Amino acid sequence: MIISGRFWRRSIVTAIAAFGFVSYYEVTALDSRYVARLATLHESVALPQPGSRLAFSATAYCKGIVTSSGVAVQSGVAAADPELLPVGSVIDVDSLPAKYNGVYTVMDTGPAVQGRQIDVYMWSCNEALQFGRRPIHLNVLRLGWNPRASTSGFLDRFLRRPQPEPLPARPLPQATSQGS
Repeated sequence: MIISGRFWRRSIVTAIAAFGFVSYYEVTALDSRYVARLATLHESVALPQPGSRLAFSATAYCKGIVTSSGVAVQSGVAAADPELLPVGSVIDVDSLPAKYNGVYTVMDTGPAVQGRQIDVYMWSCNEALQFGRRPIHLNVLRLGWNPRASTSGFLDRFLRRPQPEPLPARPLPQATSQGS
């Protein structure tokens, strides 16, 4: 009796262990190269949203007096395709040499700036020519002028404060007829 009791316990434990081993063996482990390719693919095709990290290419320009938004050109200004990064968007570039890394505001557009490309303003045309075209990664901090379309701050994320509700749209004034 004692031997048969131990036998059944051992066989049940062995069966459970064998089932666990087989089920673990069937699990697909992702290769690091495969995951890196997926991340690169996501960066190159994802639409910009506040807080997203995207792959772009960067060039530099030095000519011009006023941007398309009406602001004078200055350092910290970038031009982008308005369909991807509308005027007023704020981006953080961190994959360039330290001299060019930082926060840029998209205040300009241009006919040559199409798709996943930004054009960074530089005062020196020689420096802009030396800059050339470089692949970059940027973080979208805000899309357009709407402050509610921005990433939440550290304290908001830490304390899990709810995001404020968007303001309701104001109704347009109705035209009144000035009849007799």
